[in-house]
Amino acid sequence: MLGYSAIRTGYNMVSDPAAATAEEEFHQHVKSVSFSFEGPTGKYDRAQLQRGLQVYHEVCKACHGLTQVAFRDLADLGYAEGQVKTIAAEYNVPSLNPETGEAETRKGTAADKFPSPFANDIAAKAANNGAVPPDLSLMAKARHGGPEYIYSLLTGYQAQPEELVKKFPDSKTGPGLHYNPYFANLNLAMAPPLPVDDVETDRKAKDVSAFLMWAAEPKLENRHKSGIPALIFLILFTWLTYMSYQVIWADKKKH
Repeated sequence: MLGYSAIRTGYNMVSDPAAATAEEEFHQHVKSVSFSFEGPTGKYDRAQLQRGLQVYHEVCKACHGLTQVAFRDLADLGYAEGQVKTIAAEYNVPSLNPETGEAETRKGTAADKFPSPFANDIAAKAANNGAVPPDLSLMAKARHGGPEYIYSLLTGYQAQPEELVKKFPDSKTGPGLHYNPYFANLNLAMAPPLPVDDVETDRKAKDVSAFLMWAAEPKLENRHKSGIPALIFLILFTWLTYMSYQVIWADKKKH
């Protein structure tokens, strides 16, 4: 009976497949983008990372935190100690009044991490149409496609296709939502963070995508450096092992 049920189910799926959903039909794969850090010998472009930090500071920080990244880590981007302190001081971080114990904020220091723009999820929802903006610290590793996904999302805002609305009336983009075919359910609460028709949008989207990749994997270059010697060692070790095998078993094979 179990075998019959399995065969019958498979037959029904082939002969009468389920109708495609709006997401399956209109969702697009991430755009193909070339980054300097790709490949086994890839390296971060420090100038690009600094521009990406500037985009985050001007555009993203109002809604998204970067709470797993410390300001002192920015030294890896080529900033001097004084510059790191200046950047940190532009942010207000949560603190406690040493005299009263009440919550307050203070200017950031190099030892602090990038703060969340909201005190809690309730405040975040109230300011963002009921949605909580995700923290961006690990976004480039948490989404399939990584930096390409971030770039595609930032540059993918567009008018909802009339064909989609005709075929799937229930999928019409509602109030407070924005159509983006690179997002999982095609509609998201985040308004276009970058001007759609700005000639600089493409570069800014690529810069901040690279910066968020560095935030998620700051040791990528070290991993690349250690990976190549490790691969060479494994090749040599394999060759030596094979030659040892040949020498040890040479006489045995003759017998």
